[in-house]
Amino acid sequence: MELTILDFIVFFVFVGGVALFGCSFYKSSKKGASAFTKAEGAIPTWVVGMSIFATFVSSISFLGIPGNSYAGNWYQMTFALTIPIATWLAAKVFIPLYRGVGSVSAYHYLEMKYGYWARCYVALCYLLTQVCRVGSILLLLALPISTMFGWNIGAVIIVTGLITLIYSVLGGISAVVWTDAIQGIILIVGAVLCAAIISFGMPEGPGQVIRIGAEAGKFSLGGLSLTLREPTFWVVLLYGIFMNLQNYGIDQNYVQRYMTAKSTGEAVKATLFGGLLYIPVCMVFCYIGTALFAYYTAQPELLPEGTAADKVFPYFIVHGLPTGLTGLVIASLFSAGMSTVATSINSSATIVFTDFYQKLHPGEDDGKRHMKVLYLTSTVVGLIGIGVGLAMMSVNGILEAWWKLASIFSGGMLGLFLLSLVCRKINRTAAVIGVIVGLLIIVYMSLPVFKSPIHTYLTIVFGTTGIFLVGFVLTKIFNGHKQSGKIPSEN
Repeated sequence: MELTILDFIVFFVFVGGVALFGCSFYKSSKKGASAFTKAEGAIPTWVVGMSIFATFVSSISFLGIPGNSYAGNWYQMTFALTIPIATWLAAKVFIPLYRGVGSVSAYHYLEMKYGYWARCYVALCYLLTQVCRVGSILLLLALPISTMFGWNIGAVIIVTGLITLIYSVLGGISAVVWTDAIQGIILIVGAVLCAAIISFGMPEGPGQVIRIGAEAGKFSLGGLSLTLREPTFWVVLLYGIFMNLQNYGIDQNYVQRYMTAKSTGEAVKATLFGGLLYIPVCMVFCYIGTALFAYYTAQPELLPEGTAADKVFPYFIVHGLPTGLTGLVIASLFSAGMSTVATSINSSATIVFTDFYQKLHPGEDDGKRHMKVLYLTSTVVGLIGIGVGLAMMSVNGILEAWWKLASIFSGGMLGLFLLSLVCRKINRTAAVIGVIVGLLIIVYMSLPVFKSPIHTYLTIVFGTTGIFLVGFVLTKIFNGHKQSGKIPSEN
């Protein structure tokens, strides 16, 4: 099916409307740093919850998960099934903690426990992760747009990045959260419609999807082998537990949303709603990939030979959906990805402002200067993210590439948080040694020159565990020596 003028109109009107809607928050966001970074704590609960969901989903899930399940199986569901653990801990521990501290920065707490070096270290790790996230999302957005219009992928990345940058700078966190919420709703509708159309488009009906998928082993959650070399069920389960604890426990994207809610109770409700909503939606994404595999297995003449797994779903969106719905699905995917990119830009600018600029200029009360810093840092982060997206154009398996980069650049920072929660009196020397050990583990597992026998997904697991165990054991040893007078206490 060829694209019609209706598809083009729907796409451009929808995307343009989202961008303009984001820009409409300019007056409220320019009131000051508090309005730009946390909307003065006045966002409705359902909006915060949908924003948390949309932040987790983005175009990485919408295109990456179907691509992976088309080529492999449902191992991404294993990752999703760890979310209840993370959201429960967020509700019980992290949200009350951050709301009690009162800082919009997720890493202010670390300075209280360890000193500024810890806050600086984790903030830098976060910034590295976010620029990689922006690049990954921009590339995944460019794929369907390139398929739809025949435009150059690099040009799409640049234009998309610049449009997103404009409304994220003008609208601040209010624009980000509200556009997230709207696009999250439309993404769910679009995904369900796609799954239904593929299923009922099978020559023998929806049951044929189950039969072909089952014969090919597509519904597996991963092998049960105990090897650490492959993304087995156990490897992905461990990765999911640690990565989602990091997402919901210490990721600035989520912590900032906790602070936009009206109260601690409302923040908890929003987090549970937004987090748990991802599980059934992830199942729909996995099903789409399997359904596409069955669809093109039963009708191989409909798919050009040699089409990469990441591009199968975009191809179906363009050639398999009814007139008008094609433009709507691509537009919702596109604008939702834009919202997620805007989230990373805003949160990164917030971290630079709170964790670095304000430390260098303590007590400064110049609202105009603060806004200039936030605008400038937002712009720089956006431009670097665009560059990363262009660099990733040659990467196959974008979802896996993002997972690996996120695991590597996380730097084991979750270990510092867990250590601070477990140990009442932390020895800073022990914490520094723990971080060094964790970084050495991460470098060993990440660099190809060392040929680590362990899968890259487990980098965050071993890095975090290394920091925590070394820091915990040395803290007990050093504190014991202090009490005996063999080591002078730290003041």
